Amino acid sequence: MRLPSSIFVSVSLFTAETTAALYLSSTYRSAGDQIWQGLTLLFTLVPSVLVQLTLTFIHRDLSRDRPLILLLHILQLGPIVRCLEAFCIYGSVGRVEEPYVSITRKKQMPRGGQSEEVERQVGQAEGKLFTHRAAFARTSVIQAFLGSAPQLTLQLYICVLQQGVSIGRGTLMVISLLSIVYGALRCNILAIKIKYDDYEVDVRPIAYLCVFLWRSFEIATRVVVLVLFSSVLQLWVLPVVLLNFLIFFLYPWILFWQSHSPFPENIEKTLTRVGTTIVLCLLTFLYAGINMFCWSAVQVKLNDPDLINKSQNWYRMAVYYMLRFAENASLLLLWYIYKTDFYKFIYPPLLLLQLLVAYAIGIFFMLVFYQFCHPCRRLFSSSMTQGLWDCSSLLCLMCNSDSPQNRRIGKTILEPPSPTPRKESGNDGAHDTDTDDMPNDMLNSTIYDIPNETGNNTGGAINGDISHSVSCNA
Repeated sequence: MRLPSSIFVSVSLFTAETTAALYLSSTYRSAGDQIWQGLTLLFTLVPSVLVQLTLTFIHRDLSRDRPLILLLHILQLGPIVRCLEAFCIYGSVGRVEEPYVSITRKKQMPRGGQSEEVERQVGQAEGKLFTHRAAFARTSVIQAFLGSAPQLTLQLYICVLQQGVSIGRGTLMVISLLSIVYGALRCNILAIKIKYDDYEVDVRPIAYLCVFLWRSFEIATRVVVLVLFSSVLQLWVLPVVLLNFLIFFLYPWILFWQSHSPFPENIEKTLTRVGTTIVLCLLTFLYAGINMFCWSAVQVKLNDPDLINKSQNWYRMAVYYMLRFAENASLLLLWYIYKTDFYKFIYPPLLLLQLLVAYAIGIFFMLVFYQFCHPCRRLFSSSMTQGLWDCSSLLCLMCNSDSPQNRRIGKTILEPPSPTPRKESGNDGAHDTDTDDMPNDMLNSTIYDIPNETGNNTGGAINGDISHSVSCNA
């Protein structure tokens, strides 16, 4: 049984960030900066409350007689208690005989076109640890994108305005960045394990390194771009952020309404329709927060029983990164146009180029991960680079076909030449053209059921993949 090190890392980042934020808010209060103090506390307490609610929901503490645990969650000490409980369970393994065990079947990665199924016994202690790992994987994502990401953006904005970095603010920024990158990494690993739940997934250290570098460059660049833009166009940053957020928040609901599917009722038996709606809104809220700063490895699909779609859509990934790169470049260009003498201590063209190159480096590490380091790349039905290239070619073709000149050229090429009258031919029949329909390579991935070893039905609570009419699936 593996040491629950991921739980320890999650709790350590949560505790360190909360402590640093509380200290920094006290310094803001001493300096009389009530606005910065309020925002710092807001981005600390709101995600902390959501983390407590998530742990309580996954462990079903409301339906169990555990008043002390509920009290500790109210005091915002729930993650620390859960971490101690997980290590106590790990330490007790082997000392007490298991009253019963369950049998799980996992497929190994295919070799030579064949995949063997392996049976393994899972004891009660290991099942409890599985629940703790799953709970902290989800809370790490919540803490990262609903707390650490806005906190990092706020503190960097304050540093730009004050042209200085204090020790407390710098410490909080570093911890927040690590928390965001770790949350994105956990989201990637969680997506892999849910999409390929029938297989025994072994994530190698090189895969962790690629994801870490990919997410670090992507998220850091995005935060810096938003801060630079907001420093010169304060009134326009709110519409930009709200537009991004509303698009990703409403998109899963629009797809759900278009599918005419029944309302999901299997999230939790004890929840009413109103409670289920609140949970789904929180889920799409988290999904929008993730996509605000980086590509979400898992996508929400409300008309699926597990609220997720386990297919990998290369087309959607290509569109996201193309649009995000264009948006970052546009925001940097506006910053460069409207910048003031406030930025005279830096060389703006070089900074602009460095940020675009850093974002491109993040995309490069993403390509390396999916092409060479993904633990389930043997199950891909097509090459990742080939899929993205085909999608890019399709987008370029669609953009070129929109121009009037290209439409006239395309019409001239596609339409057959009108037959000229010939004296020796009396046949005025219609000209027959052979048209070959392009094949539909829509590869539908097999939907696997998520095992419910621990009695929780929250495996898809923060995961999903949105299907599209044009799909390049793997």
